[in-house]
Amino acid sequence: MKKKEKPFVSAVIPAAGSSSRMGEDINKLLLLIDDIPVLARTLLSFQNNENIDEIIVVCRECDILGYAELCKSFSISKVSQIVRGGQTRTESVLCGVKACSDKSEFIAIHDAARPLVSQDIITNVINDAINYGAAAPLVPCKDSIKRIENGFIIGDIKRDSIAAVQTPQIFKSDIIKKALENAKDKNLSLTDDCAAVEYLGVSVYVSRGDYKNIKITTPEDIELAQTLLKEV
Repeated sequence: MKKKEKPFVSAVIPAAGSSSRMGEDINKLLLLIDDIPVLARTLLSFQNNENIDEIIVVCRECDILGYAELCKSFSISKVSQIVRGGQTRTESVLCGVKACSDKSEFIAIHDAARPLVSQDIITNVINDAINYGAAAPLVPCKDSIKRIENGFIIGDIKRDSIAAVQTPQIFKSDIIKKALENAKDKNLSLTDDCAAVEYLGVSVYVSRGDYKNIKITTPEDIELAQTLLKEV
């Protein structure tokens, strides 16, 4: 995108999860992938993207000082604030969105546990959001999908009608603020930020995702990330 036309883009990185599926007392965001912590890799992806103007990290209060030191150690200068999250993911993301600069025209929301997001994905989703107001990366499902009921398969779901959604999910600032505030006020149980926007009747453009843009959830995912890095 041309420099003179570039909007101010903020990135909100929700990092307030409990890492419950990683194991007891393990913070998955501090686990190392090729000697670099997961969170540092994620933040560096946005630090190194010329379209991102600021980064807001949302985390548990007990992690704020540690994450600030991590940003200092890896020279992640675009992190303007590290703020405390809420009781739910929606509340945490809303805390991050509210902390964004008043100049912010678009807000990118990206899982802290997706450290392998590429520069192309970030840039492409930003461009799609600029064109359509809201965009998210998706990848087609590779496996056959079945409907189940009472422990038995009862039908097929066409693969070409479904896809797996990833992050960053990027929206015009006013759209995502309104959507998250509405979701919080109505106590909606949502799995991602697209759902909050869709609830308002706003369509989200399907941007091209990347199978390497995995989310670190279990110990096996660390090993997979190490393998994927070797393929780059």
